[in-house]
Amino acid sequence: MTVEEHQIAGGMGGAVCELLAQKYPVPVAMIGMHDSFGESGTPRELAEKYGMTAKDIVRAVKKVVRRMA
Repeated sequence: MTVEEHQIAGGMGGAVCELLAQKYPVPVAMIGMHDSFGESGTPRELAEKYGMTAKDIVRAVKKVVRRMA
């Protein structure tokens, strides 16, 4: 699971996935902005808009764990 406060494309998640694919292929999920321009707002507003709240992260982690079973 990776979470980044910017675009997913070309970000940290992609680098992690490349390494895992070569060494230890496992299900992965990436949380971040999906092909959209950044906007202004409070950190809380932006986290909610882009699905990066603690609840969103927990939900995504649970989904990945289910894929591993």
